[in-house]
Amino acid sequence: MFYVYLLKSKKDDNYYIGQTNDIKKRADMHSKGKVSSTKYRRPLKLLGYEMHKTREGARWREYQLKHHSDKKKEFIEQCLKLSKNTGE
Repeated sequence: MFYVYLLKSKKDDNYYIGQTNDIKKRADMHSKGKVSSTKYRRPLKLLGYEMHKTREGARWREYQLKHHSDKKKEFIEQCLKLSKNTGE
């Protein structure tokens, strides 16, 4: 299984979208500053993720979210709604 995930920087309130096959390991890498694109934006909070059957599907979805503001906005709203419902 592959994941497209959304992080929010508690430092600057910006979002980061990425994809991985191991969500826990990747979130841990972000938290420890081992990912250059988010290293200086810590602390980060995982707001949500989508599951995909293939890496190609996850990469395509990540591309869509990063290049289409309407899809990105919808994904952020979906993750925020889910995050509020789970009490995180």
